[in-house]
Amino acid sequence: MTRYTACHLKHRRVAVEFKYLVIVVLALIVASLGKALFHLSSNKPGDSAKMVKALTWRISLSVLLFVLLLVAYTQGWIEPQRVR
Repeated sequence: MTRYTACHLKHRRVAVEFKYLVIVVLALIVASLGKALFHLSSNKPGDSAKMVKALTWRISLSVLLFVLLLVAYTQGWIEPQRVR
């Protein structure tokens, strides 16, 4: 039977919570792309500005996700998979 220390269990809990955070950010990125597509396909005045705003949100969320992944890697919450 493997015994885990309190530190190991806390580290594992943070890693699981981080994975949920990544999924939420990815869902927001997809929603932003969908919103931009909607405004692209409609021909109402002012929709181009809304489309640009939605794409700006997507870029901001993508940069945030990249920074979060870097932080998680440096903290040891995620590890790269090894090639066999």
